[in-house]
Amino acid sequence: MADEAEKQSRDPQAPKGRPTPKRSEAEANRRRAYTPKSGKEAARDQRERARAAREKQRIALMNGDESALPPRDKGPVKRFVRDWVDARFTVAEWFLPLAVIILLLSVVRSGGMQAITLLLWLLVIVLIVGQSIVLGFQLRGAVRKKFPNAPAAQTNGVVRYGLMRTLQMRRLRMPKPQVKRGQKP
Repeated sequence: MADEAEKQSRDPQAPKGRPTPKRSEAEANRRRAYTPKSGKEAARDQRERARAAREKQRIALMNGDESALPPRDKGPVKRFVRDWVDARFTVAEWFLPLAVIILLLSVVRSGGMQAITLLLWLLVIVLIVGQSIVLGFQLRGAVRKKFPNAPAAQTNGVVRYGLMRTLQMRRLRMPKPQVKRGQKP
């Protein structure tokens, strides 16, 4: 009996009942993904991971955290464009409030008021289009000046990106503006 106890104490496999796995096997087991038991459990896990990713992205959009932004907002060129646009006052960002006011004025049934609202619509549209054309050229020049050696993949579409940002009201822009009006980016 004493010989059997002594034999178990010397045998490294005795306490756990199986051999120690090789390092490569242990690492492979750690890398293996968790596999759920059922389809419902898999769907629930997928929804939870997607929700966590969306929440992380939303927080990044609120704070301007570059590491977790969606691909369309990442990079130094896009950050410069956002800051450049956010530092300026544009008529386009006031389009929605102006449209509501003009629509309310158009409800009035006098002939003169309808002519005035038509002229206001025309004036707002012309101002937005004119300012967008000027801002587009200025922005393209500013990007070329700031990033002269940037690859085309980074600079393609940045003017469109900036002009779309001008159409949003400043408070509703995502990622949130990081510069004040008039501040140089």
